[in-house]
Amino acid sequence: MMDLVPIGVIRSPYKVPGDAPRQGRLSDVVSEIEVFPAYAPALSDIGKHRHLIVLYWLDRADRSALTATPPGTERELGVFSTRSPNRPNPIALCLVDLVAVEGLTLRVRGLEALDGSPLLDIKPYSPAIDAVSGEAV
Repeated sequence: MMDLVPIGVIRSPYKVPGDAPRQGRLSDVVSEIEVFPAYAPALSDIGKHRHLIVLYWLDRADRSALTATPPGTERELGVFSTRSPNRPNPIALCLVDLVAVEGLTLRVRGLEALDGSPLLDIKPYSPAIDAVSGEAV
């Protein structure tokens, strides 16, 4: 059995799926990540990182979707070959720029999450580990 527990909530200007950019990195909009007080110790030293990987739950996704048609294509693909938010386990992963840390609130740029999305985890981005260079898609 799996038990995912939200550790916070995301505050953004995006209210419905059509509001959010296709990819957060394509936007300069600043959003806020509110971490619940019980997880305050987990934020220790978070401000030392310029970029974060944010994992959140796509609570308004279609979990029955197994195929999607990516933007700019006409061909339907399996959702595991796409970045569609609609998927069996709608967990989102987004690389963001950390703008500021204000108590339990992280101000970030590049997040495409809808307002009220449950926060699952935050990890520091490490270019040495997370970046892949010189590879074709």
